[in-house]
Amino acid sequence: MPDAPATAPRATFASLGERGLIRRFRAALPARPDVLVGAGDDCAVVAWSDAEDLVLKSDPVMEGHHFLPGTDLRRVGRKALGRVLSDFASMGAEPRWALVDLVAPAETPAEAADALYEGIGALAREHGVAVVGGDTSRGDALELHVFCAGAVPHGAAMLRSLARPGDSLWVTGSLGRSFESGRHLDFPPRLREGAWLRERGRRACIDLSDGLASELWHLARESGVRLVLDPAAVPLSETCAAMPDPIAHALGDGEDFELLFTVPPDDAGFADAFRLAFPGTRCTRIGTVGETLAGGLVLCGPGPGARELPQGGFDHFETATTTGESER
Repeated sequence: MPDAPATAPRATFASLGERGLIRRFRAALPARPDVLVGAGDDCAVVAWSDAEDLVLKSDPVMEGHHFLPGTDLRRVGRKALGRVLSDFASMGAEPRWALVDLVAPAETPAEAADALYEGIGALAREHGVAVVGGDTSRGDALELHVFCAGAVPHGAAMLRSLARPGDSLWVTGSLGRSFESGRHLDFPPRLREGAWLRERGRRACIDLSDGLASELWHLARESGVRLVLDPAAVPLSETCAAMPDPIAHALGDGEDFELLFTVPPDDAGFADAFRLAFPGTRCTRIGTVGETLAGGLVLCGPGPGARELPQGGFDHFETATTTGESER
């Protein structure tokens, strides 16, 4: 008898990875004419009025992935809202209302909720966000799922698809080893910087949650351009700079929650203007935007010796979760 035809291995979330999974369902999602930006950017954008567009975003924070057991729950609550606010910052948008879903084991002490919502509330008040409800559910581990809605001036949202040849690439803050330093819990969402960037002129922007290498590739693919990174220019955190291969951590660790964005060539006074507006925020030019290129490309290192940069970064389905720095 002839051999039976080989059966193709069944795709799993692990084999697809987070980015492959998003590509798989993105094309099948239903839409409406009022959806201006759907799945594939930091936030969704929906037509709302002649003056403003509605901006929508949700994000989870889960014990054992985004924080370790025993972490101060005030800091956990702050991070849960902060992750969503960082995405609003990358769109140049104003967050206004938040819903919080709490999942926890039944034996969780009631004081845990007090601490979580104290952290959420403090950051919400700082940025004028009203927490207007949510839900609770029993689960095996502590989780917070935060949904936020807000607005951006009509047609002004900064998007991953707006990088153009001749632009320069910039990043706020410093990168790498966020888990070791504890900054992954206490980062400042760059909402003011994001709004200022948008007011100065619409541009490409993305928040650095999964690592610089990953987010560079998102910009390159969504904009259809070649990006050239100067690795020597990447700003390193003190914790990262002490590592044997610091640039690898700056590219791949993630959880930095800084802004990666483009500056058009006619904005010659950008660096001085940014320093004047935000003297406490570091801002560094790290590369350039090259020619239009279908599918995009990211090169590491200027000049003829530049090599293609692996996408890298963190992926929940491709990365094994154990302890310490891999807990995301």
